[in-house]
Order: sequence, then C-alpha cells, then structure tokens
Amino acid sequence: MVTKKFKEIQKVLKGQEEKVWLLAEAIDFLQKCPKAKFDESVEISLKLGVDSKKAEQQVRSTVSLPHGTGKDLRVLVFAKGEKIKEALAAGANEAGTEELVEKVKQGFDEFDVVVATPEMMREVGKLGKILGPKGLMPTPKAGTVTNEVAKTVKELKAGKVEFKVNKHNLINNMVGKLSFKAQDLKVNIRAFMDAINKARPSSAKGVFLQSMYLSSTMGPGLKINIQSCLNA
Repeated sequence: MVTKKFKEIQKVLKGQEEKVWLLAEAIDFLQKCPKAKFDESVEISLKLGVDSKKAEQQVRSTVSLPHGTGKDLRVLVFAKGEKIKEALAAGANEAGTEELVEKVKQGFDEFDVVVATPEMMREVGKLGKILGPKGLMPTPKAGTVTNEVAKTVKELKAGKVEFKVNKHNLINNMVGKLSFKAQDLKVNIRAFMDAINKARPSSAKGVFLQSMYLSSTMGPGLKINIQSCLNA
C-alpha cells in the first residue's frame, strides 16, 4: 500500500529520480520533504570496491561523529569490580559480570552496543549466538573490548559509531537526525567518509568508494556525488 506521505514525496521528486545530487542539495531536499511524525534518522549507504569474502579486505572501524547521532545509545558493559562502577558513572545503562550474561541469555535485549573488558570475553563468548547475528559482539578492532570502559562509554554516548562492510560490500550507517542543522549533518558525513577512507584495505584495487546514497528513515534514497562529500 502506497502511503499518503510517499505519494507526496514522489510528487516532489518527479523528474529527478535519476539525478546525482551534491551533498548540500540532497540534505536540503530531505529536510524539505513531507515529514514523518518522529525525528527521522539520516542514513548513508556506501558501495565499496572490495571483496568482503576475503579477510584482508574487511572494512571495519569506528568514527566519532562531531555532532553525535542524535540517538541516546543504550550501552551494556561486561566488567568486574571497580570497572562496573566506572562504567555506570560514565553513563552505561547496565554493567555487570556473570549475572548480566545470564540476564541476556534469558532474553534481555534493551541495549544498542556492548562493551567488555578482556577478562570478561570468555563469559561474553557464550552469548555469541545472541550477539553475533545482531552485530553486537564486542571486538578489539571496534574498540569495544577494552579496560578503558569509562572512556569508551563516554565516547559511545557522545556519538562514536562502528561501521562494518557487509557481504554485499555495503556499509550502511546512521549519521544524524533530520532535525540537525544542515551544516552539522555535512560535518558528520565528512568525518564518516574520512574514516571510511582511512580504513581502506591495502589490498583493495581500483575505485574504493563506488557509489553512495543518502536517505532519511521515511524519505527517498538520493544518489550522491561522492566528491561533494569529501569536499564538504
């Protein structure tokens, strides 16, 4: 069923379906589109020139978005002793040891990101079948296996996000909210693109950033001139 909002967007977009947009004009268009009843997320979809089936061409890292994500991230921390107090003081929503592992086993899923100290990874590994499919398993590469739990929690709450290429050689990530100032969205997107470039595998040949689309949660996907992002 085609919604009234979608029909309105199609009307505004008519004749521009194949257009390649400059970043600034794409953000302006999305912000002027008929809006949903909630603050929509702004999302990037990037096609990379890698073969994600090869271990050496995996693209995975983190980036701190200067203006945050606009989302209050729920952080779960697996730690022991004083590290639990440090995590909670830094803003973690839940922190604990084996009893927290058991709680997750029993179905607790009110969290968006998981952090663990190295000593807790043996226990956290038991949650592989739960956390793995959701992409929530802590890893050193993503900075979520660490003894610096307080620092990590603060960074995550402030807008640090992880990105990872999927089996289709795509990276899909939220980079802010539609209510953000246009300039703040541009700054976030530039930081995100810089981080992607820095994570380029040395074995990747040819064009690395192949295509990019920008969209809002309920809005259209607009093809973006990649160079306009790098120059933003």
